[in-house]
Amino acid sequence: MTVLNRAEYVTNIRNCFRDYESGDVAMAVVPRALAVPDLLRDNAAAVPGREALVLGETRLTYAQLQRRVDDAAGVLAGLGVGEGDVVALLAPNVAEWIPVAFGALALGARVDAFNTWVKAYDIDYLLRSSGASVLVLTDRVRGNDLIGELRTLLPELEDENWLSKAFPALRRVVVLGEDVPAGAVVWRDLESGEPPALDLTERATEPAFVLYTSGSTKNPKAVPLCHRDLILNGFHIGERMGLTAEDRVWFGSPLFWSFGCANALMATLTHRATFVLQEQFEPIAAAELMAAERVTAAYLLPAMVDALATGAAQRVRGIPSLRTGLTIGRPDEVERAITDLGITELCNVYGSTETYGNCCVTDHRLPLATRLTTQGEPLTGVRVRAADQETGAVLPAGEPGELQVRGRLMPGYLDDDEANAGAFTADGWFRTGDRGVVNPDGTVSFIGRITDMIKTSGINVSPAEVESFLSGHPDIAESVVLGAPHPSRDEVVVAFVVARGERLTAADVVAHCKKHIAGYKVPWAVAIVPELPKTGTGKLVRRTLRAEAEKLVQDKLKADVA
Repeated sequence: MTVLNRAEYVTNIRNCFRDYESGDVAMAVVPRALAVPDLLRDNAAAVPGREALVLGETRLTYAQLQRRVDDAAGVLAGLGVGEGDVVALLAPNVAEWIPVAFGALALGARVDAFNTWVKAYDIDYLLRSSGASVLVLTDRVRGNDLIGELRTLLPELEDENWLSKAFPALRRVVVLGEDVPAGAVVWRDLESGEPPALDLTERATEPAFVLYTSGSTKNPKAVPLCHRDLILNGFHIGERMGLTAEDRVWFGSPLFWSFGCANALMATLTHRATFVLQEQFEPIAAAELMAAERVTAAYLLPAMVDALATGAAQRVRGIPSLRTGLTIGRPDEVERAITDLGITELCNVYGSTETYGNCCVTDHRLPLATRLTTQGEPLTGVRVRAADQETGAVLPAGEPGELQVRGRLMPGYLDDDEANAGAFTADGWFRTGDRGVVNPDGTVSFIGRITDMIKTSGINVSPAEVESFLSGHPDIAESVVLGAPHPSRDEVVVAFVVARGERLTAADVVAHCKKHIAGYKVPWAVAIVPELPKTGTGKLVRRTLRAEAEKLVQDKLKADVA
């Protein structure tokens, strides 16, 4: 693990404690737990009968959820999981997700959360990178046969006494589902023993979750998020939303995103509220669930806002309890969520996985104009500045530049010195790669991305990663991948491909990607071109393709309508 600015990181946590003790934040409401499992245990002791989780037919009080976590910890301990181990969790929003994750954390293990759009190509990298000793996964997520993908990587899994040369750390595979290879075990059939009682206070500054996010490199980057900072950041996000113990928080995005496990879940638990979880977002079903559960807060993304406003606006506006929540997007997208859906206190946010999901959140009481045009002030314990992209000079308020963050940050990408060297300034600020303004009143306004990162429906996609995958196709000589604006997805992935020979079609490229890589990485539009634009020295010129990518998307949208 690569750890940057470790002394500064610990000092920042201590400074946070001094801020609380000085009265800047009321100590009565700031959770005292230093580790994530202890936060849930404290809640179970304080409010055992309060409803903690609603998911489908599952309804659990805090005491019942804690028992599920204890049972999961006992199961994992029986599988040999202990302090320092890594448990990989590959599952959608199912009832087992939180118990498995928190059970592993209670044993002193780390949880690496994998996204469920993965194919064998992705799983191979993730298992190698994580060094997981135990993989817990669902057998299938909608159209994605996860066990089938795993079988292509681990054919030896059909042998009860398997060992993997490709993944030497991996010793157990546990399945949440029906399709179970001979060498795997079924979660529901495992017996729970008595998990060891551990003092987790020393884990405060150690990673709890590791999430994988696309960046400027060809492979996803492993982002460690530490116990105490998860608790603190979640608490302050909840404060900006105005959450209390009486709130019921709806969440329909995946838990394996930072928006989920580092943001919505932590904001809910730190306020002892109720988490209303939906396995898969569908607008009518979401609106009906929000109404039935008397939801008070909703976590939204632009594509969700568009779907709800188009197909279920009246249903959502008719939920009298719904008042607050979080969203991202352009001012018109945020305004649509507030006005068309009637969520009057909705907050606008800014951040990244590296900043625990969000580092800036507008207060729910701010005027509408402020919530539309800014993402609010940095959270308590966090600082944001704008710097000149070329010189690195810190810019005065009101001048746009690269947004840089300090305070609650990941301690450094795991085992990636190259990425870390580019991610932090010499004085320890995280370089977001985003362009924005720190306004005179202290609020932050996001302008756009400096880097080539593509953000589609709230998910980061690395062009380098998709290009690296395409380079393995025998009929593709060269490719360039970039993002183009889309009316409801923010951006979509567009690929320009130089083919070897004349047989390859755009449809072939899309079909190849759909078969082998996660769905959100699959190009939405593909153009087969004779050559790519380059400088005299052979360097690729991406900017000349942006207009063509936008036209390609617009033409496809028109064709789809016709």
